Amino acid sequence: MHIGILQCGQSPAQLKEALGDYPDMFARMLGGRGFEFRVWHVEGMEFPSDVHDADGWLLTGSRHGAYEDHPFIPPLEDFIRRAYAEGVPQVGICFGHQIIAQALGGKVVKHPGGWAVGAQNYDFDGQSVTLNAWHQDQVAVLPEGAEVVARNDFCENAALIYGDRVFSVQPHPEFDDAFVQGLMDTRAKGIVPQELLDRAASRMGEARDSELLADRIEAFFKQSRARAKGAA
Repeated sequence: MHIGILQCGQSPAQLKEALGDYPDMFARMLGGRGFEFRVWHVEGMEFPSDVHDADGWLLTGSRHGAYEDHPFIPPLEDFIRRAYAEGVPQVGICFGHQIIAQALGGKVVKHPGGWAVGAQNYDFDGQSVTLNAWHQDQVAVLPEGAEVVARNDFCENAALIYGDRVFSVQPHPEFDDAFVQGLMDTRAKGIVPQELLDRAASRMGEARDSELLADRIEAFFKQSRARAKGAA
């Protein structure tokens, strides 16, 4: 199955050589599951020519806000809406989660409660799941057709499902602790409160459920494709 990665941001330059860029992390996380990947750097205005250029789309994180004025955001929103209308499955992570919601009529805001950094516990339909997070923005208003499938006290809309068309999550299943530590070292100074950084540091080394999220993403893509073939 051919998955197109829409790269919406980049790993800090100081971390790329040792830890890779965002597409590398997803290729590792979803490796061995029958997927082939091609990357379009949409942040750099590189877009697919058609929503059917891949069997499914994965939208990465970004340091940008979905509501900010960047050249790539309007065409990306148009692409999301076209893919949704055509029934091409999409998975969004962090910024990807937010920009899909915004493109489909939801609202994204800078959360007044501040940041989520490092290990966070989520309720995924009654199952406790621990994943790394790095965000201040959140989906505040759901678009029509979106159903909440994960939440915690800090992030009410932590994962959304839109039928068989979109699955999106606010945390970062692709981030390991080494990358979170790298972000703390390169992007957090003067931005993230020290109390949150200390809390994140105290949870380094705890088990993460990234494999469980990889299973969910795999199932979503493959089930969506199977239904599309059955309807053809």
